[in-house]
Amino acid sequence: MRLNQFLAKVTDLSRRNSDKAISEGRVLVNSKLPSLGQTIEESDKVELDGKLLSSQIKIQTIQLNKPYGYVVSRDGQGSKTVYDLIPESLHNLKPIGRLDRNSTGLLLMTNDGHLNQKLSHPSNNKLKVYNVKLNKILDDEDKKKIEEGVFLEDGYSRLKLLGGNDKWQVSMSEGRNRQIRRTFDFLDYKVIKLHRVSFGDYQLGSQKTGDWIFV
Repeated sequence: MRLNQFLAKVTDLSRRNSDKAISEGRVLVNSKLPSLGQTIEESDKVELDGKLLSSQIKIQTIQLNKPYGYVVSRDGQGSKTVYDLIPESLHNLKPIGRLDRNSTGLLLMTNDGHLNQKLSHPSNNKLKVYNVKLNKILDDEDKKKIEEGVFLEDGYSRLKLLGGNDKWQVSMSEGRNRQIRRTFDFLDYKVIKLHRVSFGDYQLGSQKTGDWIFV
Protein backbone atom coordinates (compact mmCIF):
# COMPACT_ATOMS: atom_id res chain seq x y z
CA MET A 1 0.00 0.00 0.00
CA ARG A 2 1.23 3.50 -0.76
CA LEU A 3 2.16 5.47 2.33
CA ASN A 4 -0.17 8.38 1.51
CA GLN A 5 -3.05 5.93 1.05
CA PHE A 6 -2.33 4.37 4.44
CA LEU A 7 -2.22 7.78 6.12
CA ALA A 8 -5.52 8.77 4.53
CA LYS A 9 -7.14 5.58 5.83
CA VAL A 10 -6.00 5.81 9.44
CA THR A 11 -5.94 9.60 10.01
CA ASP A 12 -8.06 12.60 9.06
CA LEU A 13 -5.61 13.61 6.33
CA SER A 14 -6.51 13.52 2.65
CA ARG A 15 -3.99 11.92 0.29
CA ARG A 16 -2.82 15.35 -0.81
CA ASN A 17 -2.31 16.48 2.77
CA SER A 18 -0.65 13.16 3.53
CA ASP A 19 1.90 13.91 0.80
CA LYS A 20 2.37 17.35 2.32
CA ALA A 21 2.99 15.84 5.77
CA ILE A 22 5.56 13.47 4.24
CA SER A 23 7.30 16.36 2.46
CA GLU A 24 7.38 18.37 5.70
CA GLY A 25 9.15 15.56 7.55
CA ARG A 26 6.24 14.86 9.89
CA VAL A 27 6.13 11.17 8.94
CA LEU A 28 8.60 8.42 9.80
CA VAL A 29 8.63 4.85 8.51
CA ASN A 30 10.70 2.54 10.67
CA SER A 31 12.23 5.66 12.26
CA LYS A 32 13.39 7.00 8.89
CA LEU A 33 12.11 9.78 6.67
CA PRO A 34 10.17 8.24 3.75
CA SER A 35 10.00 9.39 0.15
CA LEU A 36 6.91 10.54 -1.71
CA GLY A 37 5.22 7.59 -3.40
CA GLN A 38 6.81 5.09 -1.03
CA THR A 39 4.96 1.85 -0.40
CA ILE A 40 4.79 0.17 2.98
CA GLU A 41 4.15 -3.32 4.33
CA GLU A 42 1.89 -4.29 7.23
CA SER A 43 4.95 -4.90 9.40
CA ASP A 44 6.31 -1.36 8.91
CA LYS A 45 6.15 1.09 11.83
CA VAL A 46 4.61 4.40 10.73
CA GLU A 47 4.66 7.54 12.89
CA LEU A 48 2.93 10.88 12.34
CA ASP A 49 4.05 13.84 14.45
CA GLY A 50 5.73 11.41 16.83
CA LYS A 51 2.63 9.25 17.28
CA LEU A 52 2.71 5.60 16.25
CA LEU A 53 -0.13 4.71 13.89
CA SER A 54 -1.83 1.34 14.10
CA SER A 55 -1.55 -0.81 10.97
CA GLN A 56 -4.82 -2.52 11.85
CA ILE A 57 -7.57 -0.60 10.09
CA LYS A 58 -10.91 -1.02 11.83
CA ILE A 59 -13.75 -0.97 9.32
CA GLN A 60 -16.37 1.59 10.35
CA THR A 61 -19.47 3.00 8.68
CA ILE A 62 -21.76 5.68 10.04
CA GLN A 63 -25.07 7.15 8.94
CA LEU A 64 -25.47 10.88 9.48
CA ASN A 65 -28.62 12.99 9.17
CA LYS A 66 -26.95 15.95 7.49
CA PRO A 67 -28.32 19.37 8.45
CA TYR A 68 -28.87 22.29 6.09
CA GLY A 69 -25.85 24.50 5.44
CA TYR A 70 -23.10 21.92 6.01
CA VAL A 71 -20.69 20.97 3.23
CA VAL A 72 -19.58 17.38 2.61
CA SER A 73 -15.88 18.10 2.74
CA ARG A 74 -13.05 18.22 5.24
CA ASP A 75 -12.17 21.74 4.15
CA GLY A 76 -15.25 23.93 4.30
CA GLN A 77 -13.30 27.06 3.30
CA GLY A 78 -15.03 28.96 6.07
CA SER A 79 -18.26 26.93 6.03
CA LYS A 80 -19.41 24.31 8.50
CA THR A 81 -18.59 20.76 7.40
CA VAL A 82 -20.08 17.37 8.25
CA TYR A 83 -16.81 16.58 10.03
CA ASP A 84 -17.79 19.18 12.64
CA LEU A 85 -20.67 16.86 13.60
CA ILE A 86 -18.68 13.69 14.29
CA PRO A 87 -15.87 12.89 16.74
CA GLU A 88 -12.27 13.40 15.66
CA SER A 89 -11.74 9.64 15.92
CA LEU A 90 -14.06 9.23 12.90
CA HIS A 91 -12.47 11.91 10.72
CA ASN A 92 -10.76 9.22 8.63
CA LEU A 93 -14.18 8.20 7.24
CA LYS A 94 -15.04 9.32 3.72
CA PRO A 95 -18.52 10.14 2.38
CA ILE A 96 -20.26 7.78 -0.02
CA GLY A 97 -21.63 10.15 -2.63
CA ARG A 98 -22.46 13.74 -1.86
CA LEU A 99 -25.17 16.08 -0.67
CA ASP A 100 -24.75 19.75 -1.54
CA ARG A 101 -24.65 22.45 1.12
CA ASN A 102 -28.40 23.16 0.93
CA SER A 103 -29.50 19.52 0.88
CA THR A 104 -30.22 17.47 4.00
CA GLY A 105 -30.72 13.90 5.08
CA LEU A 106 -29.00 10.56 4.91
CA LEU A 107 -25.24 10.63 4.36
CA LEU A 108 -23.12 7.50 4.69
CA MET A 109 -19.46 7.78 5.66
CA THR A 110 -17.03 4.86 5.75
CA ASN A 111 -13.45 3.63 5.50
CA ASP A 112 -14.70 0.50 3.74
CA GLY A 113 -13.60 0.87 0.13
CA HIS A 114 -15.63 -2.16 -0.98
CA LEU A 115 -18.85 -0.71 0.45
CA ASN A 116 -18.10 2.68 -1.11
CA GLN A 117 -17.66 1.07 -4.52
CA LYS A 118 -20.75 -1.11 -4.08
CA LEU A 119 -23.02 1.83 -3.28
CA SER A 120 -21.56 4.57 -5.44
CA HIS A 121 -20.68 2.88 -8.73
CA PRO A 122 -23.43 3.56 -11.33
CA SER A 123 -23.42 -0.06 -12.57
CA ASN A 124 -24.78 -1.24 -9.21
CA ASN A 125 -27.99 0.83 -9.58
CA LYS A 126 -28.49 1.52 -5.88
CA LEU A 127 -31.79 3.32 -5.37
CA LYS A 128 -31.77 6.69 -3.61
CA VAL A 129 -35.00 8.35 -2.44
CA TYR A 130 -35.48 12.05 -1.67
CA ASN A 131 -38.31 14.23 -0.42
CA VAL A 132 -38.41 17.34 -2.59
CA LYS A 133 -40.33 20.61 -2.29
CA LEU A 134 -40.57 22.89 -5.33
CA ASN A 135 -41.18 26.62 -5.60
CA LYS A 136 -44.43 26.00 -7.47
CA ILE A 137 -46.87 23.27 -8.49
CA LEU A 138 -45.46 20.77 -10.99
CA ASP A 139 -47.87 20.39 -13.88
CA ASP A 140 -48.67 17.01 -15.44
CA GLU A 141 -46.87 17.69 -18.72
CA ASP A 142 -43.63 18.60 -16.95
CA LYS A 143 -43.93 15.57 -14.67
CA LYS A 144 -44.18 13.38 -17.76
CA LYS A 145 -41.10 15.02 -19.29
CA ILE A 146 -39.05 14.42 -16.14
CA GLU A 147 -40.07 10.76 -15.94
CA GLU A 148 -39.33 10.22 -19.64
CA GLY A 149 -36.02 12.07 -19.35
CA VAL A 150 -34.73 15.56 -20.00
CA PHE A 151 -31.39 16.20 -21.70
CA LEU A 152 -28.83 17.94 -19.48
CA GLU A 153 -25.27 18.87 -20.44
CA ASP A 154 -23.99 15.55 -19.04
CA GLY A 155 -26.70 13.32 -20.54
CA TYR A 156 -30.30 12.29 -20.00
CA SER A 157 -31.79 12.54 -16.53
CA ARG A 158 -34.80 10.40 -15.65
CA LEU A 159 -36.47 10.60 -12.26
CA LYS A 160 -39.36 8.62 -10.79
CA LEU A 161 -41.89 10.88 -9.08
CA LEU A 162 -44.60 10.21 -6.50
CA GLY A 163 -46.71 12.90 -4.88
CA GLY A 164 -48.47 16.00 -6.13
CA ASN A 165 -48.59 19.77 -6.30
CA ASP A 166 -45.22 21.11 -5.07
CA LYS A 167 -44.18 18.14 -2.86
CA TRP A 168 -42.67 15.01 -4.42
CA GLN A 169 -40.83 11.85 -3.56
CA VAL A 170 -38.04 11.48 -6.08
CA SER A 171 -36.34 8.12 -6.73
CA MET A 172 -33.19 7.65 -8.77
CA SER A 173 -30.35 5.17 -9.14
CA GLU A 174 -27.82 7.52 -10.70
CA GLY A 175 -26.33 10.40 -8.74
CA ARG A 176 -24.64 12.95 -10.96
CA ASN A 177 -23.68 16.31 -9.51
CA ARG A 178 -26.80 18.26 -8.41
CA GLN A 179 -28.82 16.11 -10.81
CA ILE A 180 -32.23 16.57 -9.16
CA ARG A 181 -31.87 20.33 -8.89
CA ARG A 182 -30.62 20.65 -12.48
CA THR A 183 -33.43 18.44 -13.80
CA PHE A 184 -36.18 20.59 -12.30
CA ASP A 185 -34.30 23.79 -13.16
CA PHE A 186 -34.27 22.69 -16.81
CA LEU A 187 -38.07 23.07 -16.78
CA ASP A 188 -38.00 26.32 -14.79
CA TYR A 189 -38.69 24.90 -11.33
CA LYS A 190 -36.55 25.57 -8.29
CA VAL A 191 -35.93 22.94 -5.63
CA ILE A 192 -36.28 24.73 -2.31
CA LYS A 193 -35.94 21.62 -0.14
CA LEU A 194 -34.13 18.35 -0.89
CA HIS A 195 -33.95 15.70 1.82
CA ARG A 196 -32.53 12.19 1.24
CA VAL A 197 -34.41 9.51 3.16
CA SER A 198 -32.82 6.30 1.85
CA PHE A 199 -29.78 4.99 0.01
CA GLY A 200 -29.84 1.34 -1.04
CA ASP A 201 -30.71 -0.69 2.06
CA TYR A 202 -30.05 2.22 4.43
CA GLN A 203 -33.04 4.15 5.77
CA LEU A 204 -32.97 7.45 7.69
CA GLY A 205 -36.10 6.67 9.71
CA SER A 206 -36.57 8.81 12.82
CA GLN A 207 -32.89 9.77 13.19
CA LYS A 208 -32.65 13.38 14.36
CA THR A 209 -31.01 16.15 12.36
CA GLY A 210 -27.28 16.29 13.07
CA ASP A 211 -27.18 12.88 14.75
CA TRP A 212 -25.03 9.99 13.55
CA ILE A 213 -25.11 6.25 14.25
CA PHE A 214 -22.92 3.27 13.41
CA VAL A 215 -24.47 1.00 10.77
